[in-house]
Amino acid sequence: MLHLILFSVFGLICAAAAVNLLVQSHPINSALSLVVVMGSLAVEYLLLGAEFVAAVQVIVYAGAIMVLFVFVIMLLNAGKDERTKGSRVSLFIGIPGVTIGSVLMAWVLITHSGTRSVEAGALPGDPRQIAQLLFHQFLLPFEVTSILVLIAIMGAVVLAARPEALQPTEEKN
Repeated sequence: MLHLILFSVFGLICAAAAVNLLVQSHPINSALSLVVVMGSLAVEYLLLGAEFVAAVQVIVYAGAIMVLFVFVIMLLNAGKDERTKGSRVSLFIGIPGVTIGSVLMAWVLITHSGTRSVEAGALPGDPRQIAQLLFHQFLLPFEVTSILVLIAIMGAVVLAARPEALQPTEEKN
């Protein structure tokens, strides 16, 4: 019963931080909200018995990836954006669409959730099993993801460069 209460509490914290991430106007505040989301997900993994995944969640995502995000935000020097009233399309299509999608997802999760218990060790959780899956069966998606992160970093550097720095300089004789 305690696990269910903790799981629900950290699930609500995760959802609230995700909503806060979306409504923040400053990018650093959004990044900090994302750290809360990653931390609460790590606790969820711990409650599910996936200690290795929880540790990777904290070390890789809440640690390394968030440092990269904050570095890119600082590199771009993102300040306050100009506020607009928004589009009427989002009011008439987006809000009802999100509401219908959320209700459908909740209905599917409630009616079709497999809430039976699983024996300890039945799912891959040993680091050797995870490494075997990651570097053999899922090697291509792993490498594609690393290349996409590298391209994103290079794109952020190009976008942050000042226009005068991109133009070739003429040498004076």
